[in-house]
Amino acid sequence: MERKFFLNTDRIGFSKWAQDDIELARLLWGNPEVTKYICASGVFSDDDIIRRLNTEIQNESVYQVQYWPVFELTTKALIGCCGLRIHKTEEYEIGVHLRPEYWGRGYAKESANAVIEYAFCVLNAKKLFAGHNPDNSKSRKLLKKLTREGIAILLSSHIIGEVRHTADRVGILSGGFIKEEFSVERS
Repeated sequence: MERKFFLNTDRIGFSKWAQDDIELARLLWGNPEVTKYICASGVFSDDDIIRRLNTEIQNESVYQVQYWPVFELTTKALIGCCGLRIHKTEEYEIGVHLRPEYWGRGYAKESANAVIEYAFCVLNAKKLFAGHNPDNSKSRKLLKKLTREGIAILLSSHIIGEVRHTADRVGILSGGFIKEEFSVERS
C-alpha cells in the first residue's frame, strides 16, 4: 500500500503514525543515537517505543497533531519524525527526531520549516515553543537557524512567538530574531 502524505516539501513527505507502523517506530526510537537526548535513560525499551507510538496516535486523534513520520520522497525511506505537541490552546511545541544517516543533510531544518508554516497557516497557532537538551549542540544549532529565519514569522498580526531552550536558556523572539535571551535557574 502506498503511503499517503498530507504535507510535502521538495524532498520530504509527512504522514501520520498508525498502529501498523511499529517497525518504523522501532527503526527510529529504537536507535540510541536518536533517543540519546530525548529520554532520561538515553534509550527506549521496546515497551517505551510502543507507548511512544500510541501517544503519537492518541495526540493525532485528540489534538490533530503528532510528531509526524517524515519520509524521503524519492526513496520513500523513513527519515524520522517532526511535528507538534499541544501546549495550550493555539500554543504548540515543535520537535524533530531524525535517524542518524539523515543528519547534516538539511532535513531537520526543512521539516521544521514545513511544520512551522503548518502550525501558523493551518492550525492558526499563536505561539510555538522549541526545547532541547542543553547537551545537544545540534538541536541548539538548528533552533538558532530557525529563529534567524523567523520561526515566528507571523501570519497572525499581534502575537510574536517564543522559543524555549529547555533547562538552561530562554529566548524570546521578535520579528524572527532573538530579542531577549536569559539564563534559567534550575531547581
